[in-house]
Amino acid sequence: MKARTLAPILLAFLSVQRLLELRVARANERWARGRGAVEYGQGHYPLFFVLHPAWMLSTLLEGRASGRRVHWPALALFMLAQPLRYWVIRTLGRFWNTRILIVPGGERVTGGPFRFLKHPNYAVVALELAAAPLAVGAWRTAFVFTLLNAGLLLLIRIPAEERALAHYALARAEQD
Repeated sequence: MKARTLAPILLAFLSVQRLLELRVARANERWARGRGAVEYGQGHYPLFFVLHPAWMLSTLLEGRASGRRVHWPALALFMLAQPLRYWVIRTLGRFWNTRILIVPGGERVTGGPFRFLKHPNYAVVALELAAAPLAVGAWRTAFVFTLLNAGLLLLIRIPAEERALAHYALARAEQD
């Protein structure tokens, strides 16, 4: 199979997946806000709505232009990431969101994949951002968006989540 054939299929899959996940995230956001959730990190949130669609479009365009055959190990890696993604979402349940929302009375999740990593969702996303483009020969896209994602996550998002959780833990300790 040629990469130019797989690239639009990947784009369609990712588009449907991300749109369905946004629907779940919005429902979870309404639930969390209804329980008094406080949002953190609003300033960087729009960057995700630039990064992910740009990555998807770049994967499509570079993949269609590559003329290469599908790189099956990279596609297998991408496909293996999908159950991990849903393991994270299932483990977090109503607390899963694309925003940083701290629900009063909630506890930090330590089960499921969180037993192994503090932020497993971001590991899955990093894997996807590299593997999907590599599957269609879009190595420039894989490289650039892996770097952009790492900068966004490591320098901005994960520290914002950690600060939010620490702030909540401190406020909770003062109440007790």
